[in-house]
Amino acid sequence: MDHKVRKEAVAIDMRVRDAGLRPTRQRVALAELLFAKGDRHLSAEELHEEAIAAGVPVSLATVYNSLHQFTDAGLLRILAVEGARTYFDTNTSDHHHFFVEGENRVFDIETGPVSVTNLPEPPEGMEIANVDIVVRLRPKRS
Repeated sequence: MDHKVRKEAVAIDMRVRDAGLRPTRQRVALAELLFAKGDRHLSAEELHEEAIAAGVPVSLATVYNSLHQFTDAGLLRILAVEGARTYFDTNTSDHHHFFVEGENRVFDIETGPVSVTNLPEPPEGMEIANVDIVVRLRPKRS
């Protein structure tokens, strides 16, 4: 293993530890797949496929559990887009998304702030944590 790859593996291990999670072999392997390619949006099924292709022996249930643990620890942001289909976003900053219908593809809106006005007052004792905007796209119809 070359020095750069080893250094990245240690960084991922520390990222998992710093989030308060025990760095099990499977968690670290999944975190490496998630975070090694920059900001991305993945479903549990897509990550499971990547893990199997990379030779990581992991069940789909373990992938789901790990993704929810990463989300609870603040490493991921959850994005419900299409019915029961949920994506996990490695970019946890406040931002919004485009969703391409028919392709099940999600990507960040990069064009600056989106303004939302006239939000309702939250119920007593509650506060708005964030507002997720998903702009659905499709090819233009002739």
